[in-house]
Amino acid sequence: MSTIPWTRSLACSALAVLTAVSAAIADDAPPNTLTPAERTAGWTLLFDGTTSNGWRGYKKDAFPTTGWTIEDGCLRIGKGGGDIITVGQYGDFDFTFEWKATPAANSGVIYRVTEIHDAPWMTGPEYQVLDDGGYGAAADEPHSAGALYDLAAPAEGKKLNPAGAWNQGRIRLENGRLRHWLNGMKIVDVRVDDQTWTDRIDWSKFKAYPGFGVQPKGHLALQDHGDEVCYRNLKVRDLSKPMPGERALFDGKDLTGWTAVLPNGGKMEDVWSVRDGILVCTGNPVGYIRTNDDFTNYVLKLQWRFNPVTGKAGNSGVLLRKIGPDKVWPKSVEAQLHSGNAGDFWNIDEFQMTTDTERTNGRNTRKTHFAENPIGQWNDYEIIVDGGDVVLLVNGEEVNRATNVQEIPGKICLQSEGAEIQFRNVRLAEVK
Repeated sequence: MSTIPWTRSLACSALAVLTAVSAAIADDAPPNTLTPAERTAGWTLLFDGTTSNGWRGYKKDAFPTTGWTIEDGCLRIGKGGGDIITVGQYGDFDFTFEWKATPAANSGVIYRVTEIHDAPWMTGPEYQVLDDGGYGAAADEPHSAGALYDLAAPAEGKKLNPAGAWNQGRIRLENGRLRHWLNGMKIVDVRVDDQTWTDRIDWSKFKAYPGFGVQPKGHLALQDHGDEVCYRNLKVRDLSKPMPGERALFDGKDLTGWTAVLPNGGKMEDVWSVRDGILVCTGNPVGYIRTNDDFTNYVLKLQWRFNPVTGKAGNSGVLLRKIGPDKVWPKSVEAQLHSGNAGDFWNIDEFQMTTDTERTNGRNTRKTHFAENPIGQWNDYEIIVDGGDVVLLVNGEEVNRATNVQEIPGKICLQSEGAEIQFRNVRLAEVK
């Protein structure tokens, strides 16, 4: 058994600052609304700012008639209403929310909740909502704001706004990996499907409740702890569902809809093939495949990995809004896939775009932080191309963004750049 019941894992000891994904595409949106890009990416509102639709009391058929109120676009808990849960249930999900606590107030967001015990916290892990200072909690305690309550303390350097000010929270749980963010900083990163998770539970008070922390899906819950706390901008997306209007750019069978651009008369089949539903690129000769169709504003999702057998690192990229003649390399914005640098931007052929000058050197704009999985494992790329904005997310974490990008219809390209790379689940939904 592990000898560390709740201390921060090594994965949490030096975590980078980033912007939560829904905030990344809705910086200027009014509270309790969704932008077209958010809707395209699959986000839904859990609170419309005026009604309790979508919520009910724990083990109740209806929303509480006392304790909870809706005021000024906020869902406010005072005292005596009891915990509330979403009508819907979620397995793998991404949930973003804003919360504001009164001095010394305590609450929590609990997830994968089932109604087999007396309270939501008896089955679901909790994102702690707390005024640390007023409550007397140290910032790095496992019961402090943003912590995975009683199971994992937040990383050092978290930024908590004081009582009376809004804080941004985010919870992402996917394929056994659980992450918490507070005000844009990732502060918890653990797995919930290994022996360490079992050990965490065994060292906690939750070991007394059969089924705690192992539910495959469940409700989201907001806790009534007897203190005044406000919530707004409650947004969720079910990561097991496709995006609304999603279309496959690669069907797992063949390369219909794509054209190869290779030097010296190279043929597609010399470089690109389909094996067991996976698109395999040998890497040589250098070139790319491009969509036959043009796209302007969209959310593009795909998975990539380098050869899991050889474990050899490599280079590739996704070219966005490719315009002009086919050549190596065409005018476009490149979302880099080079090992160790996934999420970098490359500006090809003086494409109009603006990036962070502090991270830009010539045509390259470095990612904000490393977010890749080990070589040979699948990675997720989510690329939001919306008007003049391009946002890059690697494994659910925003690592780069560009503004003032030329808004023009263009191709999407996948590069061949000298090493074997594999793709799957390449799909797109247009922003409308």
